[in-house]
Parts: sequence; structure tokens; C-alpha cells
Amino acid sequence: MSGHTPSVMRLEQRAAEADHIIDYLKQQVQLLKEKAKVQATVREEKKLMVENTKLKRDIEQLKQTLLEKEKSRGVREVAMPTAGDSSVQCASKSTPPQPSSPARSSTSLVVTASPPPKNSEGKKNKPEKKGKAKQEVTCDVSRLDMRVGRIVTAEKHPDADSLYVEQVDVGEAAPRTVVSGLVKHIPIDQMQNRMAVLLCNLKPAKMRGVVSQAMVMCASSPDKVEILDPPSGAMPGDRVIFQGFPGEPDKELNPKKKVWEAVQPDLKTDGQCVANYKGAPFEIAGKGVCKAQTMSNSGIK
Repeated sequence: MSGHTPSVMRLEQRAAEADHIIDYLKQQVQLLKEKAKVQATVREEKKLMVENTKLKRDIEQLKQTLLEKEKSRGVREVAMPTAGDSSVQCASKSTPPQPSSPARSSTSLVVTASPPPKNSEGKKNKPEKKGKAKQEVTCDVSRLDMRVGRIVTAEKHPDADSLYVEQVDVGEAAPRTVVSGLVKHIPIDQMQNRMAVLLCNLKPAKMRGVVSQAMVMCASSPDKVEILDPPSGAMPGDRVIFQGFPGEPDKELNPKKKVWEAVQPDLKTDGQCVANYKGAPFEIAGKGVCKAQTMSNSGIK
């Protein structure tokens, strides 16, 4: 075994030398990569400098061409201020070249603009007013703010035998006062603590001294009236929606626009007593439709 010891030591020494050579070669490769990057950067900078010089030359040529064209049109050249010149004057508007004449002096001419011609009545001509483009406004049920409400209390109007005065919760901070002409059609006990559908964006109106802030929606005929019932599970404040009529309701209906008068004739119950507008049911999203109890094919108001 001792005879092999020098051979093993030589092998180990050569392995160590090989490792050193490999490390050296790695360092050289890294240096070559960095040098290549530097050379590429220098080449890119030189290329950019050449392009920049070319662009400057092109700009100067364009400026010279522009100046020559302006001179040919009679525009006077104005010297640009230098960095040390503190007074900078604005160039006046270009004027066409004046024909030379011996009677003219070398001073510049001042031209006074003549006043605009007046019409026969001595008044200045006014520009014609352009007509404003008319905006087409839809008039359908989406402009009505219909909500589910709960009639909390109802009592006879103090000054009108045919009217109820109700306090109705429509999902707001406080109940609304509503006056309804339902005394002849709905017993007062059926008006207490019941759900209904309310039109909430009519302009408040005084009815025999009491301001009404909404209207109870009912199926109606000359001899019978039924309050529309919301679907089971509906809550005060739930909005009534109509498929195919996705617009947002007016904040308050303008009586002069006659929106309610235009929409109301198309509010009807169908053969199953479901309240509709042009075939679209009064719907509470995810809860169902609004119906009359027995009145089918009747108007709604």
C-alpha cells in the first residue's frame, strides 16, 4: 500500500490544479461576457449618436424649407432672442408685401379696420342662433317609481267621507302619508297592516287639506276596486321592475310632462289577475309578481 502513496498524491495534486484551471476559465468567460456587453453598449451609443445627428440635420433642413416658404408668402423673418438678451419682443402678425410706391414713406402703414356694415334699421347683424338638438326621452313604465309598501295605519279623512288617510312604510326612514279614495271599496279593517304597491314619485298633492305623498295601486273598474298584492316575501321598499323596461325612475314626475297619463292606459291585469304593463308583469326580483285578488283584465290606477 505504501508503494501507491506517491501516485495517489500526484493524482490529487493534478485534480487540484485542474480545479484551479477550471475556476480561471470561468473567470475569463465571465470577463468576456461583461466585455461583450460593454462593447454592445458602446456600439448602441454610437448608433444613437449617428441617428441623432441625422435627425438634427433633417430638422435644420425642414426649418430652412419652412422659412423659404414663409418668405415667398411675404412673412417677415424675426430674429430669435439670444440667451443674454433680456428684452424679448413678440413678433407681429404677418402682413402681405406692400407694392413699392414713391409716394409712400418707409414707415410701416397702420390699417384701421372698417366697422361691420349695419342693416337698414341701424342694428348690428347678430349671428343666427343654432337650434338645440332635441333629445328623445322615453316615456314608459320605467319612469315610475313603484315600490312595495306596508300600510301601517288607516283612518277616515277628517274632512272627506270617501277618503282614507294612511301611514305607509315604503322602506324609508319615516312612513309616508297617503290619501286614498277607497272608503267605498275597502273596509277600514282590511286597510290596517297590509302590504300594497305604491307609486312613490308623483308630485305631492294636497287632498282636502292633507298632503298625499304617494298613491296606492289598485285594479279598478267602475263598480269594483282591489288593492294589488305584492308576492309573498316582499318587503317594504322592494322596487317593482318590468322586464324589457330597464330605465331608472324619475326623482319626481313633472305634472306638465304627463308621464303618468301616458303610461296608465297600458297598466292592466291579465287573465290570471297578474298586473302588467304591455305584457311585462309587475315583478319583485327573486320573489314573484304582483296580482289582484279576483279582478282579471282590468285597468290599474
